[in-house]
Amino acid sequence: MRVAVVGGGCVGLTVAGDLADRGAAVALYERDELGSGATGRAAGICYDAFAGSVDAAVAARALDRYREWDLLTPCPYVWAAREDGDATAIRQQVREMQAHGRDVTELSPEALAERYPHLDTSTVTAAGIAHSAGTLDPDAVVTELAARARSAGVTILTETPATLADPKTVETSDGRERFDAVVVAGGSAAKPLVADVGVSLALKTYRAQALVTTPVDAGLPSFYDATEEFYWRPKGERIIVGNGAHAADPDDWTADADPEFVESALAKFDEATTLSPAVARSWAGLCTATPDRDPLVGHVADGLYVAAGWQGHGLMRAPALGEFLAERVLDADPTLSVPLGPRVDPTRFDGDESFDPLGDPTADW
Repeated sequence: MRVAVVGGGCVGLTVAGDLADRGAAVALYERDELGSGATGRAAGICYDAFAGSVDAAVAARALDRYREWDLLTPCPYVWAAREDGDATAIRQQVREMQAHGRDVTELSPEALAERYPHLDTSTVTAAGIAHSAGTLDPDAVVTELAARARSAGVTILTETPATLADPKTVETSDGRERFDAVVVAGGSAAKPLVADVGVSLALKTYRAQALVTTPVDAGLPSFYDATEEFYWRPKGERIIVGNGAHAADPDDWTADADPEFVESALAKFDEATTLSPAVARSWAGLCTATPDRDPLVGHVADGLYVAAGWQGHGLMRAPALGEFLAERVLDADPTLSVPLGPRVDPTRFDGDESFDPLGDPTADW
């Protein structure tokens, strides 16, 4: 079977490698360099702290594969609340996660402060900690997935913008080539790509921002503040701090972080810790969203498949959902034993829905 994959981020590379491992002849098209889109701007937090059984199974599979590839750096993931309503939600989530076998426990503010002395827990009302979590280096992920794909026989074409002449035909500056199947994993470009062949996706774009600090000696975990709605993760001796999300036009946006975001994010980090680092650099990237915050992964037309709408979790979920899609394209036996198909079916929406791309920020703590 001959398959084209359009998009050279973590999802496209995973799909391509898994297809080739299963015997397909695969060509991957990337309009810029590999990982130059959302993957290269990702924070790289990876955890299995999900209350739903399907989400937990997907996350666990992704973590397992990242460990197999020696890409995951162990780092606990803490999420905390500063208001009573948020605290109740966290306690309920911990119980549900434990019911699904996740290595998650609740921490009192006192226990959290004892474990991480540089955290200011004076206003924390509840916290959970996922012990099996870790962090990823996006550049290392792209390098490894590309090497894996090439060793399986994938032809990778960078600096090669591609469009669809029909659901099974890819067009580049070198002409047209027909395949048995085409997988579009092009991030924010996925919607216009498939629109050219009459497919409408319920997909919107938003812009997320992050900064990295100067070095600190902290020993911090990855952290999500559910009340203040921002996150951080350690990266060596530095800290990546992020959020600053808002709706954006994928054809008219800037990759530079807003000064207001940088000031606000650093102030929140200072207030939540005993540390006061400076900003080394900052940036912004595009993320895609769907009406229900679940991605669009699967068949949309004759021979045409999509993988989009990651809500900022593409890097974290890529090993599991890329594998799932490869199995769907080849009609192979599924690795995941949960009923994932209906949950991520791209045709569950009409494609013209009106919705807030940021949705409920508490939906998938």
